[in-house]
Amino acid sequence: MKPRILTILLMCCCLGVSHAQDAAKAKNLLDEVYTKVKGYDNIVVDFKFDLYNSEADVRQETRGNVSLNGDKYYLNYMGAEQLYDGKKVYTIVPENEEVTIEDKSAESGTVSPSKMLTFYREGHRLDWDILQDVQGRKIQYVKLTPIDTNSEVASILLGIDVETRHIYKLIETGKNGTKTTITVNSFKTNQPLPKTLFTFDEKKYTDEGYYIIRN
Repeated sequence: MKPRILTILLMCCCLGVSHAQDAAKAKNLLDEVYTKVKGYDNIVVDFKFDLYNSEADVRQETRGNVSLNGDKYYLNYMGAEQLYDGKKVYTIVPENEEVTIEDKSAESGTVSPSKMLTFYREGHRLDWDILQDVQGRKIQYVKLTPIDTNSEVASILLGIDVETRHIYKLIETGKNGTKTTITVNSFKTNQPLPKTLFTFDEKKYTDEGYYIIRN
């Protein structure tokens, strides 16, 4: 075998081993994040949402918060509220005085709030990415590429706080060029949440004149 060909083969083997090691490191880090998240009774997250598409000249910025307890959640975002009580999803829009009630299956194909901290567990190829210093915090990024070639998502960068093992930032790039960034401003755990937070009181809204839509 010619020396040059042998060198190329050895380089390819080394690159393959290096990629496998990086993928294993990424998986181990995300496994630690998952274990940490599942160990809390509840989680309350305040976040900043930024959507940008340079080609369409569209930019949208807003803030929101979400409370999570197992699969149940309460989301306050863009002037609307949404809660999931374990069976149905309720979307409350005060501006329109409307409430939409949907089965859980209506969320199919989307990353629901109840999975926003654990969605990465399946369906992605993992790569070790950059380490970034953010005001003294070490943020390690992991790149996720959907295995499904028909996915509208090109890639996701998930930034993990190295010390706390909490998710700090999510950067999703769509195949249409849209970049969506979610930055966690505060991450609180085991909070004294109201007992009725994940319960929908239909009578309250009908008494206030809201229109109820059932899908």
